[in-house]
Amino acid sequence: MENFRLEDYKVTKQIKLSDYKTELNSFWDDDKKEEELDQLRNKLSEWQDVMYAHNRYAVLVGLQGMDTSGKDSLIREVFKEFNTRGVVVHSFKTPNSNELEHDYLWRHYLALPEKGKFTVFNRTHYENVLVTRVHPEYILNENLPEIEKVEDITPEFWENRFEQINNFEKHITHNGTIMMKFFFYMSKEEQKKRLMKRLVEEDHQWKFSSGDLKEREFWDDYMNYYEEIMNKSSKENAPWYIIPADDKEMARYLVAKIMWEELQKYPINEPVLSEKDKANFELYKQQLR
Repeated sequence: MENFRLEDYKVTKQIKLSDYKTELNSFWDDDKKEEELDQLRNKLSEWQDVMYAHNRYAVLVGLQGMDTSGKDSLIREVFKEFNTRGVVVHSFKTPNSNELEHDYLWRHYLALPEKGKFTVFNRTHYENVLVTRVHPEYILNENLPEIEKVEDITPEFWENRFEQINNFEKHITHNGTIMMKFFFYMSKEEQKKRLMKRLVEEDHQWKFSSGDLKEREFWDDYMNYYEEIMNKSSKENAPWYIIPADDKEMARYLVAKIMWEELQKYPINEPVLSEKDKANFELYKQQLR
């Protein structure tokens, strides 16, 4: 996109979601979008190889959005040129019994990327201040001290949880993890179309869940809490980006473009061979012969 500006998508101040669009006005056709994405994913793949050799940074990509917003297909399309050992995807679902025996961030710590690699969180630790806000009864499953019923969950509880999450991200980014968080901003009408497609087309019916319809009833609540999340946790070390998601192809391009632009800010280069190794190249060649 000739008029691409990173600042149009990056949350750097207090925002209202209603001020953002769910679809861009683009003159690109689908072939053009695919062509541009292909160039970016190849560059990102090559960059990951360099980062692996550099061995001082890792990248954590967080994806959040309502059901059908395109997170799964984006992972498939944006990262498909990567070395399979260079990217790991974690899809965080409802915590299991083992995970509930630990604090809510425990499973996310375990899934953090190794140096030199990308990790994608498909749904993230922000589910703990999102779904649990819409359904606060879920907090009771954590068996927390002094919280025995929903009425025990105070506004201070949520403020503390935001502080914990911000500290978690501060800790990992100060230790070499580059973090970017993407919110897929889709219209309610577009979600309706995508859910209907799952019901009508046989090859998509396996994706349908009645739970999607249940959560759709809380649409406004989710939008309010997403807005709060970005206002309280978009920091320079771990920024949020609002991605118009009604057009899946353009959303994929934007995420890849933002990743590429942000990663260029880091001093990551291939290691330089020592003069001793260079001086001995002829000797090494002779040994191989």
